[in-house]
Amino acid sequence: MRKGAGATSTSAARARVLDTAYELFARSGTKSVGVDTIVAQAGVAKMTLYRHFPTKDHLVLAFLERREELWTHAWLEAAVKARTEDPAARLLAVFDVFHDWFQQPDFEGCSFINVLLEEPISGHPVRQASVAHLAHIRGVLRELAVAAGISDVDGFTRKWHILMKGCIVSAGEGDRLAARRAQEIGRLMLAAELRGASG
Repeated sequence: MRKGAGATSTSAARARVLDTAYELFARSGTKSVGVDTIVAQAGVAKMTLYRHFPTKDHLVLAFLERREELWTHAWLEAAVKARTEDPAARLLAVFDVFHDWFQQPDFEGCSFINVLLEEPISGHPVRQASVAHLAHIRGVLRELAVAAGISDVDGFTRKWHILMKGCIVSAGEGDRLAARRAQEIGRLMLAAELRGASG
């Protein structure tokens, strides 16, 4: 075996497990997808999965980290920034990005919300991680709110995040125009906040 080949093989197996779990967890949630399904679809032995992820919870935590990389930063944050350079307009652009997302036939909702609701124990690491990843989204909003000149940044970002989470749930109910409705509310809220900041 050439030097480093074992490490490469191990890394590839871990990536295959996580890639498979990501697709399954994002589409079907974490509680309904068992380890047997993951190893079967990943084409690895169960011991291979447990070598990299000692428990299913470890795999769920890795999934949430990957979700933040791919969904929060590489998709949502990047798509919003690509639409406009104005911070206030970027806040509203969140709902334009969401509207396009809601029209997709494979729309799967917010994994952070889904996992949060699946795990009822408040101190559970998976639930705590979901809360933390949702807070990271508010961190993105906070930067935009500060740049836009909002005075009550914390209060504003929490309200804006409620609009975001609410329209995602509404889209899950079947309202494909939920992002447009949330944007209408957001436009009024943003105008009021900016008037207050300038006054």
